[in-house]
Amino acid sequence: MILIADDDPVVREVVRRYLERDGLSVLETGDGASAAAALAEHGAEIELAVLDVMMPAPDGIELCKSVRSGPRPDTPIILLTALGDEDDRVIGLEAGADDYVTKPFSPRELALRVASVLRRARPQGDAAREVLRDGMIEVRPAARLALIDGAAVELTPREFDLLEFLLRHPREVFSREDLLAKVWGWEFGDLSTVTVHIKRLRAKLADHHRIETVWGRGYAWGR
Repeated sequence: MILIADDDPVVREVVRRYLERDGLSVLETGDGASAAAALAEHGAEIELAVLDVMMPAPDGIELCKSVRSGPRPDTPIILLTALGDEDDRVIGLEAGADDYVTKPFSPRELALRVASVLRRARPQGDAAREVLRDGMIEVRPAARLALIDGAAVELTPREFDLLEFLLRHPREVFSREDLLAKVWGWEFGDLSTVTVHIKRLRAKLADHHRIETVWGRGYAWGR
């Protein structure tokens, strides 16, 4: 089930139609309070939440923060924002959003973003059954679980995707454009998305991370 929380009924209706066309079930709410209640009641069924930054309180950013500190912190979140300034988008990413789409937007683009996040949250095949290790870090793709010395680390879906990708490609240098394409599945987009996720991942892994900045080129794991 996909939760759409936006105070504009036209936006909800159009997005719902596109997602249902892709075979997804949709739950609609028109404000932050209703969205919070839906997450509390249907949290186990909600695979992804699309939250409007400017909806009535709590707004999308505050609700995103609440989810990240709640009982299901790994719920994928896409923010809808009419704010075009890069600093405002960074605030949303730092609040824990996995992705964002700026209004006005193409409903098909949003549906593709939803599909991309869901695809990465549903690992398949032999690669999903692997266990990746580096020092005290252990990543179990099938369970979407990251551990440090046996203790679980709470990562958002995109943070998990980024860590898994870097562990699979140690000592390789990737530009922000590379990571945007390979981890997010975007051919173009705001490069600050990558910068913020690298920053958050480093903070959560603390002294155990081996993400290096290769000046002028990008990032690498343990060069």
